[in-house]
Amino acid sequence: MDKVLFICVHNSARSQMAEEFLRKYGADDFEAESAGFKPTEILPEVIEVMKEESIDLTGKETKSAFELYKAGNMYNYVITVCDDSVDDMCPIYPGMVHRLSLPFPDPAKIEGNPEEKINKTREIRDDIKKVVLDFIEKVKSADHDSFCRKWDCRLF
Repeated sequence: MDKVLFICVHNSARSQMAEEFLRKYGADDFEAESAGFKPTEILPEVIEVMKEESIDLTGKETKSAFELYKAGNMYNYVITVCDDSVDDMCPIYPGMVHRLSLPFPDPAKIEGNPEEKINKTREIRDDIKKVVLDFIEKVKSADHDSFCRKWDCRLF
């Protein structure tokens, strides 16, 4: 079973959504975790839009990527979901096989009224879901060339 770590800045949105979609759709083949550089709390908009997918994040705690690293956790895939402006801050985990960069906008930076924030968060959620489903398919099919052409894939 492949171990996957999703990383974003605060572990408050993108990485949480990706982790939960991988758990929901890839549980037979993957173990999923998520973490952030500076963990905070899961955004209320993320909790709301994930409930629409029958995933309840209420009360779930965020994790520190550095604490997981210091604990010696190893992963087959470390996937950064940060936007491009902070992706270079993502830590490299020793012993990992693949590092992928799948940038998504940060829901914490969405401006507008509550309805606009929910709608934009929903769009990001849907994009993350599509990418996670594609990730599952590509890894299971062992189509590594196609996989790395589509995403910024760095092998270690």
